[in-house]
Amino acid sequence: MERLGIGLIGTGFMGKCHALAYRAVKAVFPEVPTPRLELLCDVPEPTRQADAFGFQRTTADWRDLLADDRVDLVSITTPNHLHHEMAVAALEAGKHVYLEKPMALTLAQAEQMAEVARTARGRTIVGYNYICNPLVRKARELFENGAIGRPIYFRGVVDEDYQADPDLPWSWRSTRAAAGLGALGDLGCHLVSIACEFLGPIDSLIAQQATVHETRPYGDAGERRPVENEDIAAALVRFRNGVQGNLSTSRSAWGRKNYLTWELHGDRGMIAFDQERMNELRLYQSGDDSATNGFRRILAGPEHTPYGAFVPAPGHGLGFNDLKTIELGGFLTAVAGDARPYPSFDDALHFERVVHAIAEAAEKGERITIQAP
Repeated sequence: MERLGIGLIGTGFMGKCHALAYRAVKAVFPEVPTPRLELLCDVPEPTRQADAFGFQRTTADWRDLLADDRVDLVSITTPNHLHHEMAVAALEAGKHVYLEKPMALTLAQAEQMAEVARTARGRTIVGYNYICNPLVRKARELFENGAIGRPIYFRGVVDEDYQADPDLPWSWRSTRAAAGLGALGDLGCHLVSIACEFLGPIDSLIAQQATVHETRPYGDAGERRPVENEDIAAALVRFRNGVQGNLSTSRSAWGRKNYLTWELHGDRGMIAFDQERMNELRLYQSGDDSATNGFRRILAGPEHTPYGAFVPAPGHGLGFNDLKTIELGGFLTAVAGDARPYPSFDDALHFERVVHAIAEAAEKGERITIQAP
């Protein structure tokens, strides 16, 4: 498989991110199939973006994109409420599907998507690019090699402030019909993916949530519309291996921009990470001399694969878009080798079950057990 025809639906923040990854991936991972940027789709028809994104043709109808024989792989970067219909249709059309999170508005939709993917010809992946960070991979290697001993606790927070301003206008992100969950679906699922990367599936949880700004301004006539989903949420979780954890998320945390921070505690040390300082990892290992115990700062460099595929010098750093390129490189490698990428729709379904369980537990005020993967 030397070339793959690419169709991209959506030209916003994540659409541009996918386009950048498609244009960079061959330079970073020369062994992957060459993406042939065939068809770009948005409404209105994205003729202006096509040249900037590098696509040969455009359309305003995503169904035309799926029907095009020159498109082998489809990226879906649209608002959340469109994910389910588009992804199912793409799989039924025999395409590989690269979908941004969350999978869908409801858990039932996500379950159907995973079911369709199990028998589809095309491969699937959901965009959890933070787990592709070379330092996150190094952290997992350290953990699996016993650097911090037996795991005893996971603590994680993912906060941003894009909804902190009470005067921010009402948008589709405030509605169940267009966005589904709020902070949980947009941010919390990333934290869940990290937690499961180290400790495996989550078995059960108790939770609480709140809508900080219950209405937002709409239009110029003083109208305010209700916010239907959560701004903040937190859960006490128990992993299937018996380890406990604490997960918290907010989209109304002033000063936080991409504060995906987590700590993995062991009986002999701790690994700590902050996405706002994504090229640094902190490792604490207990020792006999308490006067010299302390955190070790590990700076990203070429020895942390695949950092060196981007830049040969340590300390220069990778960025958010580079993580997307790594994610895409893994997907293209899996597609070319007829392997299962990670996280596939089946894998990401567990993340969906967890965030929806947090919402359910908060609403019911009781512990919720999560269906096994």
